[in-house]
Amino acid sequence: MSLIVQKYGGTSVANAERLANVAGRVVKAYREGNSMVVVVSAQGDTTDDLITKAYEINEKPSQREMDMLLSTGEQISAALLAMAVEKLGCHVVSLTGHQAGISTNSQYGNARIKNIDTERLFKELDEKNIVIVTGFQGWNKYDDITTLGRGGSDTTAVALAAALKADLCEIYTDVDGVFTADPRIVKNAKKLDDISYDEMLELASLGANVLHNRSVEMAKKYGVNLVVKSSLNQLPGTVIKEVGNVEKMLVRGVTRDNDIARIAVIEVEDKPGIAFKLFSLLAREKINIDVILQSIGKNNTKDISFTIKKADLSRTLDIINANLGAISAKEVKHSDKYSKVSIVGAGMVNNPGVASTMFEALYDADINIHMITTSEMKISVLVDVGEAERAVSAIHEKFKLGEHNV
Repeated sequence: MSLIVQKYGGTSVANAERLANVAGRVVKAYREGNSMVVVVSAQGDTTDDLITKAYEINEKPSQREMDMLLSTGEQISAALLAMAVEKLGCHVVSLTGHQAGISTNSQYGNARIKNIDTERLFKELDEKNIVIVTGFQGWNKYDDITTLGRGGSDTTAVALAAALKADLCEIYTDVDGVFTADPRIVKNAKKLDDISYDEMLELASLGANVLHNRSVEMAKKYGVNLVVKSSLNQLPGTVIKEVGNVEKMLVRGVTRDNDIARIAVIEVEDKPGIAFKLFSLLAREKINIDVILQSIGKNNTKDISFTIKKADLSRTLDIINANLGAISAKEVKHSDKYSKVSIVGAGMVNNPGVASTMFEALYDADINIHMITTSEMKISVLVDVGEAERAVSAIHEKFKLGEHNV
């Protein structure tokens, strides 16, 4: 007998028909002799609808109250799925994150899991119950509900699999697995049979919406056997493991992230410590910085440009404008009309021609590059948001990713 953790996303539980389909899958695995823990997301667009309702009431709601509100979406899914499983004649119990023992830190809206007390979970499993857990949430030292950030149900599932020492963690979604590019953009995108933890982590961090990046990080840390597959068919999906088939493909995937804003701090005094002052101010407010570019400005000054998430734009501008004197800058400019397009592959590190091939693809497509950042496993460029899909297609075609037997 195996212990299996399954996670079903919002589209997989979006309505009564989809819930019945998920219940059938869960019961089938249970009746095959497996112990089952199932994590669910909120149905369909429920989270977005709740956010809209919140802003109709208060345009600047506190993060604590937003967590209280948004956590209800997963609770609805868990209870409804439990009812669907009951209808099929199996013993089942639905649990909130708190009831499942998931404790987090106190960063409302983007909390991190600190510990999972598995006593209740094992008690329910010992009583032969199918256990359904609300994804995306936990509780903090103040007994408040916290949420793990968008996509956090993946992290809930992987964390439970690690804590329970599950034999397998299956992430069910509305796509067949991990592809070389978004198949909605690139028609000949290919599904990968397997991919390494590191490659998947890069793709998830760079805009691929298949998995929450923190879930991949946790799976790698605890050696969780992880598979991504569709809840709508019986195809095998993509296995995420320690080492993928890096020799066959230099580039494993192309992705884009439209959730990007660019900040330019203009005419910064050219002396030691200014960059530290600027970025320490933002770090204090837990604003994550991505691509950074420093260039020569006017009159022996520097211009510092960097990218952030769009959600952090207003806060970032407020912080910098309030500290222009402290960081010796003339002004700050911004734009949210950019997209980050990236390629990822563990095989890139020993192949210096990869970057030039990517830039050639963009040149051939007449797409201008605004910023560039590289590492051993990724190359990212900033392009105009209206050019992003064309950029992804051009790069995918240039590397012939649709032709590989993956």
